[in-house]
Amino acid sequence: MGNRKRRFGDRKDGRLLRSLDPFYKFAPFIMKHKNDANNSFADSIEITEVDRFLKKKRAEGFPGIGMLHIFLASYCRVVSQKPALNRFVAGQRIYARNNIEVVLIVKKTMSMESGETSIKVRLEPGDTISDIYYKINAEVEKIKNGQDSETDNTAKALMKIPRIILKFCVFILNILEYFGKLPQFLVDVSPFHGSLFVTDLGSIGIPPVYHHLYNFGNMPLFLAFGTKRRVLEVQLDGSVAEKKYVDYTLVLDERICDGFFFAQVFKYLKSFIRHPQQLDIPPETIVEDVD
Repeated sequence: MGNRKRRFGDRKDGRLLRSLDPFYKFAPFIMKHKNDANNSFADSIEITEVDRFLKKKRAEGFPGIGMLHIFLASYCRVVSQKPALNRFVAGQRIYARNNIEVVLIVKKTMSMESGETSIKVRLEPGDTISDIYYKINAEVEKIKNGQDSETDNTAKALMKIPRIILKFCVFILNILEYFGKLPQFLVDVSPFHGSLFVTDLGSIGIPPVYHHLYNFGNMPLFLAFGTKRRVLEVQLDGSVAEKKYVDYTLVLDERICDGFFFAQVFKYLKSFIRHPQQLDIPPETIVEDVD
């Protein structure tokens, strides 16, 4: 996201923001961990137009496209216009992330016995919903075809280490993470490093939860959305109509930007979801974060 030259203080995964107000620079020293700075947001969105759009896309050759792709495409579109949403805090400093990395939980098969794994997908602020569909499907297919994710392989290797030594290793990893020196291969496979963690609870038929942020790593935002629900609503003419809604929750690290900014983000996100045709074309402009 941008071709700026790397400067002293920047990390491999982010650019140090130097022009922020002192209050924002100071906040990570008061709220040292993400769980000190969790804010939670919940909303619902009426999806009549979304259902029409998804039905049209499926007919055009995108089988399985659904609310997950709508949310991710809307998120990327918001980041393209409000890039501060893609900041993160590490080592008590605030950074602009170099790219968009989304982490998803994937169930290998839809059964009680099947395990879960995570996949990390790199997206771009200019991606359309079709681009995102292909990128997600490519990673999901690897898991469904029996290929273990790099996250699973790394976890298996770590769990072979005796626990007292592993505890010390994690202590060292936390120090390396603080100074931005964590090995790149670990960052690449880590589900705790990225822009957004998403869980689709609608696929298993339950409402969304408020999922905590992980103190390890630099993930600043967790999105959960639930199953579609039907509601009978009284219309302006006095008639009663059935509407469909999807509930979603966001848990976010409030240190990356202020409440007014987040309020604008929520409005943008909802607007893109309610009018999904916008997601079929790239944004006219892409805004870059401040210095």
